[in-house]
Amino acid sequence: MTDPSPAVRIAALYKFAPFDECEAKRAALARLCCALHVKGTLLIAHEGINGTIAGSPAAIDEVLAHIRSLPACADLDVKLSAADTLPFHRMKVRIKREIVTMGQPDIDPLADAGHYVAPEDWNALISRPDTILIDTRNDYEVAVGSFAGAIDPQTKTFRDFPAWFRAQRASLLGDGPPPKVAMFCTGGIRCEKATAFLKAEGLDEVYHLKGGILKYLETVAADESLWQGECFVFDQRVAVTHDLTPGSSLLCHACRRPVSEDDLASPLYAPGVSCPACYPERTDEQRAGYAERHRQSLLAAARGEQHIGAMPPPRDG
Repeated sequence: MTDPSPAVRIAALYKFAPFDECEAKRAALARLCCALHVKGTLLIAHEGINGTIAGSPAAIDEVLAHIRSLPACADLDVKLSAADTLPFHRMKVRIKREIVTMGQPDIDPLADAGHYVAPEDWNALISRPDTILIDTRNDYEVAVGSFAGAIDPQTKTFRDFPAWFRAQRASLLGDGPPPKVAMFCTGGIRCEKATAFLKAEGLDEVYHLKGGILKYLETVAADESLWQGECFVFDQRVAVTHDLTPGSSLLCHACRRPVSEDDLASPLYAPGVSCPACYPERTDEQRAGYAERHRQSLLAAARGEQHIGAMPPPRDG
């Protein structure tokens, strides 16, 4: 996608890299982002860095240059898109055990991940009869859109993926020669880690979409695309389509799940307060707090201001 100096540049990035002195890296990034008025979330762990940030084009370029100067990050994977306004209200730089949580401490994507497949080669791979296609994202993301014919594990979080695969392994792979397994996710990080997990489970022909869905939608023309629907993203755009154009999906601001037209018609849906998915998960006291937050955000909007609590923090996907 051409990025002709937009008002706001958004950078989704990740890199598996061997990091030490994580606190020093965290503090330096936090200071730089604060000085440049960059907003978003960056996660740092001993296995690398992951996150999405937004700011002026010059500010984003400076932050990306800093990250690329870190050990083994020169070829940092970045997807750029544009927006008219900042899609985040805060900047958070946090240290985590994993930059994407799978809960499998022996899995090391640096040592043994699957085969990268470029977006322009993806259609040929997933159209082969000996390839099974698995969506490694969460159920609420898949509901917004996916590749035609992809298997939906219906997982609530990425941490559920290993148990799902082990339970479904026999039905997925069958009794004959193992099929090729192709996997994908939003930006590439979850499917890269998932391929390392499958290789640890004894599979060799494991592939993942380089750059994830975002790079595919940016690279592959709509009339050649096998993507159906929109791609959920973890910011106020909610979802994007080809060329990373903002989509039409809406978001429940209580739980950050997408809401459908049927959800909007449900008596359990209240703007900023609840949707059919999260209503049974929350207490009356929590919904009252969400209602007050929504009221304050409307008042701030009427004053032409941004309410800092308008959006809860991103879910750990």
